[in-house]
Amino acid sequence: MEIFNLKDKVEYLDEIAKLEYEEWALYPNKNKLDRILNKKKKICKMFDNKSFCKLILIDDDKLLGFISIFPSDCDEEPTLTPWYATMYVKKEYRNKGYSKILNDAILKEAKKRGFKTIYLKTNLENYYEKFGAIFIKKLKSGEYLYKFDL
Repeated sequence: MEIFNLKDKVEYLDEIAKLEYEEWALYPNKNKLDRILNKKKKICKMFDNKSFCKLILIDDDKLLGFISIFPSDCDEEPTLTPWYATMYVKKEYRNKGYSKILNDAILKEAKKRGFKTIYLKTNLENYYEKFGAIFIKKLKSGEYLYKFDL
């Protein structure tokens, strides 16, 4: 099992774009193929941005999950950057500790890029604290805002 930067393993881009769309699309049946293609283009454009990274967890050439750093991810807090985002483990691999592996890898990557803090917004309450997240406040959207000090 290994962690890779997606830009070094672009053969997984189609699968990741589809999984992200299925998990987070606001209107999942509207223009699905166009929206997946746009997601792929957006990811590729961001590869050289210091505040963007998508790490993938691979075992025997199978994608288990992924996690990202985004330059922005919260309309309510536009000055905060960067953002811990898109932690995803495929359903068949959940509850096996893979989210901890992804979490540790993205925090290590953020620190390596020179960040002192990384932010997270989520609907999940009392989940990310086990990874070291510190609660900041509840957003107007109903989501919870956290930070990780690196």
